[in-house]
Amino acid sequence: MKSEYDRYRAGSDSDPQPGRSRLVDREIRQTVGEFWVDKPRLRCRDVNVFYGTKPAINRVSIDIGSNEVIAMIGPSGCGKSTFLRCLNRMNDTIDSCRVSGTIMLDDEDINRPGVDVVLLRSRIGMVFQKPNPFPKSIRENVAYGPKIHGLARNRTELDEMVETSLRRAGLWDEVKDRLDEPGTGLSGGQQQRLCIARTIAVSPEVILMDEPCSALDPIATARIEDLIGELRENFTIIIVTHSMQQASRISQRTAYFHLGDLIEVAPTRRLFTNPRHQLTEDYITGRFG
Repeated sequence: MKSEYDRYRAGSDSDPQPGRSRLVDREIRQTVGEFWVDKPRLRCRDVNVFYGTKPAINRVSIDIGSNEVIAMIGPSGCGKSTFLRCLNRMNDTIDSCRVSGTIMLDDEDINRPGVDVVLLRSRIGMVFQKPNPFPKSIRENVAYGPKIHGLARNRTELDEMVETSLRRAGLWDEVKDRLDEPGTGLSGGQQQRLCIARTIAVSPEVILMDEPCSALDPIATARIEDLIGELRENFTIIIVTHSMQQASRISQRTAYFHLGDLIEVAPTRRLFTNPRHQLTEDYITGRFG
């Protein structure tokens, strides 16, 4: 029996012609491209988001594969960050926000009644646009998650988790002699890597990153991008970015959003060199954005 992905690949969007495919018209808002994957870690179907009565996301369907970096791009206000926040229910903190549709983490519907949101956010961690270390020491920032989730049986295990997380975040050698100093005293790039260390300390399955380099200088940005490539070996990473160059450097797939619609999903190199939708080509060639 064919899978949903196989049926899609055999459908009308597959392009039997070699070379450049014919572009889908701007007025067609249905997603084109490779938005299903085999054995997805996250499976989203017909996700809608409303702020009051105003729609922000329109029937978005996409799969996120294991151990991949997928970039979400699009002009400001297109809905990419709103969609990202659906994936660990951060939109729950906004009273006027309503989410419908299905989001499955493995075989669990994350929006079903009774889901422990604290536990969910340990499985799907988030790194924000602006570094936000706690007003605590470097050590306490990283140890916070393992402590509240009871992941360490004693101080020795906790210290090992702190060191392992800081090493994974590429920060250990820079802070190992000042772990008891405030995390807020680090540079911007170091603070962002500290926040990444804090996120991975609880061993999440998925890491969400909402423009994690937008406030950083080019050197710190390069460090974060290198780190994302290393973390992919152990985590699934979904990153929202305004930088098409960054998306092309770090992701295996890219999703393009426009006015609340998911317009196109494709392997990154293909999307940037041979888009299938006119709106995608308009964006990546600078006609708007």
